[in-house]
Amino acid sequence: MNEGATRLRRDLLVAYLAAAALAAHLLEAVAPGPGPWFKPGLANVFALVAYFRFGWRAAVSVTLIRVLAGSMVLGTLFSPTFFLSFCGAVGAMAAMGLAVLLPARLGPVGVSLLSALAHMLAQTIAAWLVVIGHAGILATLPLFLAGSWITGIMNGLLTFLLLERFDRHLRLLNGM
Repeated sequence: MNEGATRLRRDLLVAYLAAAALAAHLLEAVAPGPGPWFKPGLANVFALVAYFRFGWRAAVSVTLIRVLAGSMVLGTLFSPTFFLSFCGAVGAMAAMGLAVLLPARLGPVGVSLLSALAHMLAQTIAAWLVVIGHAGILATLPLFLAGSWITGIMNGLLTFLLLERFDRHLRLLNGM
């Protein structure tokens, strides 16, 4: 396969991952959650798949498309909800980018956990500085971070399973 076709296939797969992330994001927005401000972050699984198969830039693309398109569809673009979502996404993407600098190579669960914790930390700080304006929000941080541990591990395991399936389909596509 020539380089142009390989690049096109990669871009299409990243676009499919972005579409899947958007669908998960929209589903979570309308589905009842276990509590206020708490969503499992299943859309992040698709960014993690992009990260492990196509690199950090692909994960950033999937995440930005999801956040921007999701907020446009939900009618929250440039609202406080969008701002918090965007800040959380930036925190998660920064953690993914920094994960490669760690001495040990992290797998899907480790990167997912770091990303989930960074997402929650960034979102809580953004809520404190811009939306709520009171340091009392920081008292909720341990509870939010505990939830992030759970969802980070759960999404990491789901990512691991999806990566295996993704690789199996790629092998079939390539005739192996």
